[in-house]
Order: sequence, then structure tokens, then C-alpha cells
Amino acid sequence: MTSMAAELLEVVWGRASTAPASASQLRVLFILEHHEGINLRTLAESLASTSPSTSRLCDRLRAAGFVDRVVSPADRREVRLRLSGRGRAFLVDLRARREKELQAVLALMPAAQRAALLSGLEAFCDAAATRIHDGAEGPGSRTA
Repeated sequence: MTSMAAELLEVVWGRASTAPASASQLRVLFILEHHEGINLRTLAESLASTSPSTSRLCDRLRAAGFVDRVVSPADRREVRLRLSGRGRAFLVDLRARREKELQAVLALMPAAQRAALLSGLEAFCDAAATRIHDGAEGPGSRTA
């Protein structure tokens, strides 16, 4: 049931295109949103990727205007990554489009089932937040 729900959610969210960002680029944007000023090495570790691959991914996001690279004031050899204003606006728009798609699905559900789903999702979010904040996520885990 879990995998079916995840697949259906992907289909619903797929109706809200992530263009011009790829799935990998979108993952980077979500990480940067929550870890403002992260360095390239730490980002690569979060993605379970190599620094050169992560650097190329960030180069493409920078070219699209979604990411800014800033030299660290503490160590001029270190580059910090931040979402640009355009990157933040893109995520706001994407979330609005995804929410619209979800609302259309939820509107088809009876009110009692929507309430039960909400209660279950609140418990899920609490459990997921606990797992993430306690460091229980494993290598290569997805952050978004």
C-alpha cells in the first residue's frame, strides 16, 4: 500500500511539471532551501554523489538562475550555495501547482475520509521529523 500511495502521489505531482528543473536539480533546490549556505562537499554527501557531479549539477542550476555561489568569508577556498530569488520563486510556484493537483484529488474524497487522512498525515509528519532530526536517516537517503 505504501509504494502504491507513493506512486500515485508521483503521478499527481507529475501533472505539475518541474520544468525547467530535473528531478536531481529539484532535490538540490529542496536541500538548499533547508540548508542555506551549505558547502559543495556537504551537498554532495547529502546527495550520495561525488563533488564533481554535484558541482556540474549546481553549475546548471546557477546557469538557470536558481542558485548563487558565494565565497565563504571564513575560508576563501570554500564556496557556499544559496537559493537565488528566482530559485525560491520557482519552489513557491511548484508547491502551489502541486497543492492545486492534490486539492483536486482530495475534493473527490468523502469528508470523513479526508479527516482521517489528515490525522494520519499529521502523525506521519511527526514521525518523519523525529527520524530526520534524530539522525536516523541512512546513507543515500532522500532529503526533500
